Amino acid sequence: MLTGKTIILGITGGIAAYKGAALCSKLVQAGAEVHVMMTESAAKFITPLTLQTLSRHPVHIDTFDERNPSVVTHIHLADKADLIVVAPATANAIAKLAGGFGDDMLTTTLLAVTSPILIAPAMNVHMYEHPAVVRNMELLAERGAMFVEPGTGQLACGYVAKGRLAEPEEIVLAVEAFFRQEQKLAGKKVLVTAGGTMERIDPVRYITNDSSGKMGFAIAEAARLMGADVTIVAGRTSVQPPGGVKVVRVESAQQMLEAVQARYGDSDIVIKAAAVADYRPVHVHSRKMKKSDDKLVLELEKTADILATLGAAKQGQFLVGFAAETDQVEQYAMDKLNRKHCDLIVANDVSADGAGFNVDTNVVQVYGPEGLVEALPLMSKRETAVRLLAIIAARMERRHSGGEAE
Repeated sequence: MLTGKTIILGITGGIAAYKGAALCSKLVQAGAEVHVMMTESAAKFITPLTLQTLSRHPVHIDTFDERNPSVVTHIHLADKADLIVVAPATANAIAKLAGGFGDDMLTTTLLAVTSPILIAPAMNVHMYEHPAVVRNMELLAERGAMFVEPGTGQLACGYVAKGRLAEPEEIVLAVEAFFRQEQKLAGKKVLVTAGGTMERIDPVRYITNDSSGKMGFAIAEAARLMGADVTIVAGRTSVQPPGGVKVVRVESAQQMLEAVQARYGDSDIVIKAAAVADYRPVHVHSRKMKKSDDKLVLELEKTADILATLGAAKQGQFLVGFAAETDQVEQYAMDKLNRKHCDLIVANDVSADGAGFNVDTNVVQVYGPEGLVEALPLMSKRETAVRLLAIIAARMERRHSGGEAE
């Protein structure tokens, strides 16, 4: 997949620098020519000799350590690179890049490079959520930088939270996805819904579901890597959205419908990954309901069917729905696709191990008008998203070339 590609791997000074060895090795095994640049802090966590052995190239740390008098190394490598991957990217490294600093070999090269940049942040959760760090990542995304979101798990500081560097396999997947699908969605506007909706009973109580938003956010991230202009309409989520996308926060199914409708006409691809409430309370109390009787009866009414509404109003958009089922998956998926005029339905059995809500993996089947398009085995939601976007891009390309009926 990466044969003939030149990748600069930038490793900055966090404990996750040790994962740089596995990442470098996997990129080389995939066929890439890898040139490693380390900050002085990174060299305190992992030795340059390790990376030199794995990459089979000298490791660059000092801007003034010029070994070839015929070239200026940081300019030469910047011109040569097809992609720069910064992993791990510390808060300090992200700030330097956002601010345009060039005080070491890596940051100087990043200023000179014209190839795309893929950033994999790694830091304490509070640092990751600090407004300055968030703004720096937004700024970099606005300039075209791509991100591989950190994972949730045990951090070096002892917290179990978001901030852990994505696994080397996931970063390689993002690199391969970039080269495989490079710019296939460039110029396209992608609208993704994510998370669960909340239907209020009173100011402190509501009806919701177990959706975390992980699948929708993974789809948005994959679309961003493929060059799309991405907007997420997000309900209740338990994880942070990816960088480089617009996020519109909503609460109820009605608010989600209105937010999606306002952007539908300007969208090329709409992927409805949110878990929308089917019912809402008929009466919403303005004050907290006091406990009285042993039983409480709630009268519910149907919410608006967002997917069906969009299907009925289609004017060339490529519409993808999700179907979370517990039995008869194919039957329900095909019925939903036909009734709601979707181009694809992504169905899964949420009762299966490793699939559904609040996990990092999924097992899905993708259905089109002709039936099953592809059954994806257990894999990360990131990889599921990449595969789904590849199917969508291929179908849109055939549609526009006249090879597929509307």
